[in-house]
Amino acid sequence: MSQNGRCRIAPLFILVLTAAAPALFAQAPTSTLEVSQPPQGARATAGGDTSLTITLQDALERARANDPQYHAALTDLGVAREDRVQARAGLLPGVTYNNSFIYTEGTGRSGTSRFVANNGVHEYISQGDAHESLSVTNFADYRRSAAALAQARAKAEIASRGLVVAVTQAYYGLVIAQRKYSTAQRATTEAQRFLKISQDLQNGGEVARADVVKATIQAQQQQRDLQEAQLGMQRSRLDLAVMIFSDWNQNFSVVDDLQTPEPLPTFVEVQVAGKKNNPDLRAALAALAVANHQVTAAWGGLLPALSVDYFYGIDSNKFAVRTDGVRNLGYSAVATLQIPIFSWGSDRSKLKQAELRRDQAKVELSHEQRLLLSHLQEFYEEARIARSEMDSLASSAELAADSLRLTNLRYQAGEATVLEIVDAQNTLTQARNAYDDGQVRYRVAVANLQTLTGSF
Repeated sequence: MSQNGRCRIAPLFILVLTAAAPALFAQAPTSTLEVSQPPQGARATAGGDTSLTITLQDALERARANDPQYHAALTDLGVAREDRVQARAGLLPGVTYNNSFIYTEGTGRSGTSRFVANNGVHEYISQGDAHESLSVTNFADYRRSAAALAQARAKAEIASRGLVVAVTQAYYGLVIAQRKYSTAQRATTEAQRFLKISQDLQNGGEVARADVVKATIQAQQQQRDLQEAQLGMQRSRLDLAVMIFSDWNQNFSVVDDLQTPEPLPTFVEVQVAGKKNNPDLRAALAALAVANHQVTAAWGGLLPALSVDYFYGIDSNKFAVRTDGVRNLGYSAVATLQIPIFSWGSDRSKLKQAELRRDQAKVELSHEQRLLLSHLQEFYEEARIARSEMDSLASSAELAADSLRLTNLRYQAGEATVLEIVDAQNTLTQARNAYDDGQVRYRVAVANLQTLTGSF
């Protein structure tokens, strides 16, 4: 057919395409519900119950109740707290009540025993004992336990902030997987529509068979991409479900709030918050304090230790308060000063071990300080760049949609090739996915930054 004949048919297709363009190329509107529902069979339902809507805050609360690593950090904190209680108890007097009966073979004489060390054939001991031990090691152990508790608190905070990053990635990973599935659906619909148009034009003699072949290949590729997007969405849903539910539950939806990104403070504010609220730095400082107190405790093994015992009760040949008018109740006190003399180098070896651990703790603290400064700048720049690119990515997605619309019109008018159509379709899909990825990148970057600074 001649070029003039082709131009006469083209306006009809232009009219049809123009009417359908808004529905095909418009960016998905912002919604507080999930971007698209998973296909049939992707979610488990129970008796027709409506799905549970999960916000990011809900996901965080559920993850804190179910994550084993976070609970392990809390367990370590509880153990450290009890260690401190035990160390404090070691500094305070302890009271026990001892009861015993000693029988010794007699000599035949009244009241005398065969063993001179024993006080008689029958001996009854019933005494309370107040015991107190004082040493440098005991005081150092208590201070070490207090530093270990501070270290456990810092590590629990590290685990909590790390969990926020993991949940944020999984949560918005599902949001974006649903967006990409929706984008793949639109791309598949557009590819099928273009295939139909090219087939109609071939039947009218307007285009060559090669255009139909290319459109068919593109439609098949978009169908495969749709299946991959569906698989990615299902995988993201399973990953999040494992994190937030104690039982197996896939019947939930997530809230898409990526259109309202949280503000980013200035770098000066981030530096101040990082130096003040960084749990990694606190953990390193507490580890150094623990090592210092271990050195002191090791020194205590080389110094004298004092113990005092106060006994009150009976130590008599009869189990009675009085015997023959004599009062059996009484008291005694024992003070012991233990002076270490020789231990084959064991105490010196323990001191050397403690000093080596202290030196290692100093190196780790210095490294953690440098790492904090590095990560503050790195994470802040990541968040700043991600935030600055969001407007550009949104503009690119809008331009790509408009480009595809115009390229379709040019193809209908005989001014564009099928390769330009395919390129425009792929560009639109890539631009939309890049915009979605950019939004998640910013949220994850902020979460990473907050592992150093806390919430802002």
